[in-house]
Amino acid sequence: MLPQPAPKPDILARRDEIVAGLRALLPDDAVIGDALRLKPYETDGLSAYREVPLAVALPSTTEQVAAIMAFCHREGVRVVPRGAGTSLSGGALPMADSVVLGLMRMNRITEIDYADRLAVVQAGVTNIGITQAVAGQGFFYAPDPSSQLACMIGGNVNMNSGGAHCLRYGVTANNLLGLKLVTVEGEILEIGGAHLDSAGYDWLGLLTGSEGQLAIVTEVTVRILRAAEGARAMLAAFRSNEVAGACVDSIIGSGIIPVALEFMDRPAIHACEAFANAGYPLDAEAMLIIEVEGSIAEQDFLLDRLKAICAQHDPISLKVSTSAEESLAIWKGRKGAFGAVGRISPDYMCMDGTIPTSQLPHVLRRIGEMSADYNLQVANIFHAGDGNLHPLIMFDANDPSSFAKAEKFGADILTLCVEVGGCLTGEHGVGVEKRDLMGVQFTETELDQQRRIKSAFDPGWLLNANKVFPLKGLAAE
Repeated sequence: MLPQPAPKPDILARRDEIVAGLRALLPDDAVIGDALRLKPYETDGLSAYREVPLAVALPSTTEQVAAIMAFCHREGVRVVPRGAGTSLSGGALPMADSVVLGLMRMNRITEIDYADRLAVVQAGVTNIGITQAVAGQGFFYAPDPSSQLACMIGGNVNMNSGGAHCLRYGVTANNLLGLKLVTVEGEILEIGGAHLDSAGYDWLGLLTGSEGQLAIVTEVTVRILRAAEGARAMLAAFRSNEVAGACVDSIIGSGIIPVALEFMDRPAIHACEAFANAGYPLDAEAMLIIEVEGSIAEQDFLLDRLKAICAQHDPISLKVSTSAEESLAIWKGRKGAFGAVGRISPDYMCMDGTIPTSQLPHVLRRIGEMSADYNLQVANIFHAGDGNLHPLIMFDANDPSSFAKAEKFGADILTLCVEVGGCLTGEHGVGVEKRDLMGVQFTETELDQQRRIKSAFDPGWLLNANKVFPLKGLAAE
């Protein structure tokens, strides 16, 4: 278990008083204080780590969020923002002396403007909910994390989430226009808006991906895009991970930017085929899912070029979908990959690191060697086009030695990502999972500068205080 900062004894002793203070600000059903009902909030998608919070507050408006923040600031209470709890880095893991600020009741779409191609949504709207709201008019919201059925837009902003289609359309940061947020003192601010750019400092860029460390996001203005005329996916199967990785590098090097370029290795292929019956090639060691879009002529042209590039790497098979149903089946397997792997292993850790695409063959080979060294199976499923790796390390959480090996294996993979010119995270964030690896990527001077930015927004370090920064650097917290 990762070490946690010690809870503040005075806050724990005042628990009943703090819960009563929150209840004075919110409706009766919007504050949770009893032990049994707090249990669901003790963890997020990184379920190996758990801590029951002091209380949970469930506001419905920005004004209620502001009142909660002002109260917690005045009382010196730590606050952990939470959406759907799908974070895979422990980003929503609470502390024993913290109030979890749950934004799931803030789930309204307040404005859709097709002329200016934007939507204004509250932080608790699901990612896919935006596309569902505008699809009838031929629009969509581009970022599409695998958890898009559940994950919420506020969390997407905090972690700068991506998804399979980020290769063509960019990650969350590339699809935002504005934010409404609440400061640690309870002040309401608006950053950006319906316009394409803002004067002054790039506050939107600073806040996106800040992991709930600087402010509470309550409302988001996003870009919506016209949906393409059509799309088709193809499967390319190969004899090794390294060859598939080399093919990815060739595709990107050719100048073709597919809508999506996804990688799956043998364990992932078998798990997903058993789950989705998508027609995946079970004799392959690695497989690419490549999707293009546009008119029929555009699709045919791009697919012909991609097939020619794949053919240079001696594929076992190439298959192009011929119908919308076949494409949906292909994506059903990929989108359900994390759940599918959960059927073959009691537990797994989903890593998240980013590398230059030219390093894919080397990194995949090293991950295979590490897997043998640690005697832990790994399934590689990731956004290959932009080098965003998601190795799933399988282990048994009931076996402490297996858990410890999985943590060390994950740290070695992330260190490797940095060594080859990449970074510790692509879209899951640092959270608690990677905070003690920050020194692998950043010098102490660089970390100190980041801490100064945190302190400028949150002098008392009350917002998500146990995340992102190595604990040894927080002695003055």
